[in-house]
Amino acid sequence: MRSIEPIEPIEPIEPIELVIFDCDGVLVDSERLSVEIDRRVLADLGWSLSREQILHRFVGRSSEHFRAEVEAYLGQPLRDDWETPYQPWYDDAFERDLTAVPGVEAALDEIPVAKCVASSGTHAKIRRTLGLTGLLPRFEGRIFSADDVQNGKPAPDLFLHAAEQLGVVPKRCAVVEDSRFGVEAACAAGMRVFGYAGGLTPVDWLERGGATVFTDMIELPTLMRR
Repeated sequence: MRSIEPIEPIEPIEPIELVIFDCDGVLVDSERLSVEIDRRVLADLGWSLSREQILHRFVGRSSEHFRAEVEAYLGQPLRDDWETPYQPWYDDAFERDLTAVPGVEAALDEIPVAKCVASSGTHAKIRRTLGLTGLLPRFEGRIFSADDVQNGKPAPDLFLHAAEQLGVVPKRCAVVEDSRFGVEAACAAGMRVFGYAGGLTPVDWLERGGATVFTDMIELPTLMRR
C-alpha cells in the first residue's frame, strides 16, 4: 500500500489591522508632475535623463538619495542651498495642477481599519501635498517620513517604524505602494503589499517585487477583503 504524504498545514492569513499608504502617486497624483520637474532640474545641473530613467532611479526614494546620486554624477558636492532656486518650480506645479489620485477618497471611506501615511518625502512636503488635495485631515497624527528613520526605502525601516508607533505587528499590516522601491521595502518588512499601477510605474516592476497589483484605486477595498 502506498504511503500517503502528510499535508502541510496552511498558515492562516492574519487580519489586516493597519493600512500604510505611500503618499506620492498613491494618495496624491504628484509623480507625473514631479518627474517632469526632476527632469528639468537635472538638465539644469548638467545631467540629461529621460522620464523612464528618472522613474527607474528616483521614484520612491528620498531627497537624500536624489542628492547623493547627483553629487556622484557631478563628482562634487552640491551647495547646502542647491534646491532653493528650484523649489518654486515644484510649488507652482503643485498649486496649479495637483489632485488626489482618482478614486482614493472613496477607497479610504470603504477601508474600516486604521490608516496612516509613510512616505519618502519630508514631513513638510507630505503635509503640503495632502493639504492641497484635502486629504490631510484623514491622516493627521499618523504621518511618517523617511526623515524619521536611518534608512529609507527600499529598506523596511519606515514601514516598521509606522507599525511600531501605531502598535500593530507587521504581519497584520498592509502597504499600498506605487514604486518598486516601496514594494521591496514592504516585503522586507514582512507586510502584505498592494501595488497601484494606475500611475507611472510599469505593472511588471510591481509584480516582480511581490505586490498584488491593481490599476483602479476603487478596487483596493475589495482586494483587501479577499
